[in-house]
Amino acid sequence: MTHLLKQIGGAIAFYTRMPLPQTWTLDFERIAPWAPLIGLGLGASLGLLDYGLAQWQMPVLTRSALTVSLWVGATGGLHLDGVIDTADGLAVMDPEQRLSVMSDSRAGAFGVMAGSIVVLLKVCALSDLSISHVWAIITAMVWGRIAQVIAIAAYPYLKPEGKGAFHTDSFQIPRDLWPALLPILLIAMGQCFWHPLAWSTVIWGILGGSSVAVGVSYWFYRQFQGMTGDVYGAIVEWTEALILCCLTLT
Repeated sequence: MTHLLKQIGGAIAFYTRMPLPQTWTLDFERIAPWAPLIGLGLGASLGLLDYGLAQWQMPVLTRSALTVSLWVGATGGLHLDGVIDTADGLAVMDPEQRLSVMSDSRAGAFGVMAGSIVVLLKVCALSDLSISHVWAIITAMVWGRIAQVIAIAAYPYLKPEGKGAFHTDSFQIPRDLWPALLPILLIAMGQCFWHPLAWSTVIWGILGGSSVAVGVSYWFYRQFQGMTGDVYGAIVEWTEALILCCLTLT
């Protein structure tokens, strides 16, 4: 149990900007499996904040923009930075030069456009949702991180010396997949009991979320023939944005 708490603490410290007690010993080696649970916690916090703002009659567009801004701030822009760097890399026609372009700390035009599009999609989708924002935000954040877990488990890492290489090096299949299943189960139970939906609808939602997560991670793999830390971040952000867009259809 102590070892698990160290890993969860490491996941919180790495994936969020949430302050932790200095006495909490952190283990960063095996944090990837816990990313979906981190998404569950962040999603619940942001969803409840959005709900509170709605009770104070804040206009939906304004609170959606505020929620997405806090969404970025809660992760320190970790994943959005990946969107920007990955888009700059994809703008280069020569695949061999992409990694060097992505490692440049300066943001290019394509990166700025991609980051802006992701933020805009999230704000617009939240504004147009006809379902509970709380469940939508939780669902998007959980599936975004499940997509990252899929990418870590299924595809090789391109740079052995890269900052995100430890995700792949320490990942063990199938034991590291079960933490990703727990948030899905909790969301399904919540949608059936606290926010009543038919089980068939929940199952179709899980299949849809799985399709988006697998599809996004595979698309990025096809572009780069492998993963980097920036690509992981891009997978998280694009999956979140697409999940929210899909939820506007319900």
